[in-house]
Amino acid sequence: MYSLSVVGATGAVGREILKVLEEREFPVGKIYLFASERSAGTELVFKGERIKVIKLSEENLKSVKTDFTFFSAGTSISQQFAPIAASTGSIVIDNSRAFRYEDWVPLVVPEVNPHAAFKHKGIIANPNCSTIQMVVVLKPLHDYAQIKRVVVTTFQAVSGAGWRAVLELQNQIKNPQEAPSVFPKRIAFNVIPQIDVFLEDLYTREEDKMRRETVKIMEDPNIKVTATTVRVPVIRGHSESVNIEFEKEISPERARELLRNAPGIVLMDDPVNGVYPTALDVDGKDEVFVGRIRKDKTVEYGLDMWVVADNLRKGAATNAVQIAQLLIRGGNF
Repeated sequence: MYSLSVVGATGAVGREILKVLEEREFPVGKIYLFASERSAGTELVFKGERIKVIKLSEENLKSVKTDFTFFSAGTSISQQFAPIAASTGSIVIDNSRAFRYEDWVPLVVPEVNPHAAFKHKGIIANPNCSTIQMVVVLKPLHDYAQIKRVVVTTFQAVSGAGWRAVLELQNQIKNPQEAPSVFPKRIAFNVIPQIDVFLEDLYTREEDKMRRETVKIMEDPNIKVTATTVRVPVIRGHSESVNIEFEKEISPERARELLRNAPGIVLMDDPVNGVYPTALDVDGKDEVFVGRIRKDKTVEYGLDMWVVADNLRKGAATNAVQIAQLLIRGGNF
């Protein structure tokens, strides 16, 4: 049995981590839940037991000895407290961007680069939700035909921005004139081509994350990635239009075969009969769903496809728990 801590336990991803731990029957001996002072004292249910949330502080974090600590409380909290948790001997699995680009911190998707997890020095980074679902699909295709370039447009659910964002969408549906506070523009009945802040090159930070993280996870600096990330009025489930250019021929039929047999992927690809994944199809699911695979006729070797996953599950909580399971099993994912 393993002892665990969850930092940011009352947030959307923190609560989802608890669900995933239960569903996957993770061998939990003792679990400690941490959150901000505002949420301290809240009780959450885990495996039928009511557990009181502890105020996050250095003293409280050091007072517990755990095998794993899951962080889902934002970048600044991770920067401050993740090294403290790691100093106690706990393996930190962090869901923020705080450590993703550090050379000494593995950035892990178990279906893609499981070996990287075993190189950790106390902290393992969970990638961005939109990156995770894309690289799960890219991996088997890259192994077969070597990817040159990826052009991706995302259609990301509001839950990726937290529960306040979900409430903002729900409130604006009831009252379309309600002013935005979480998003830069009204999200109800709208799409917003901006996720996170704009950088000097006019890409957003979310788009930059997808580029940098894909290269690190795939361990191939030659893969070129350009992204446009878009927020859509969907509560849960990120969708992506992915265009891939390869070094050699790969037919849609071969791609379907590879993806059908790859871990963590569900193929839904019979569009003539209305079979392709949508956000509603993936709600509560741990896999990455793929459909609408077709040849890109504008390049010599290219494919287009549609990739969908639950951003709170595989895009965050499930991937984090899978990393811990990977370490427990010694690499047998």
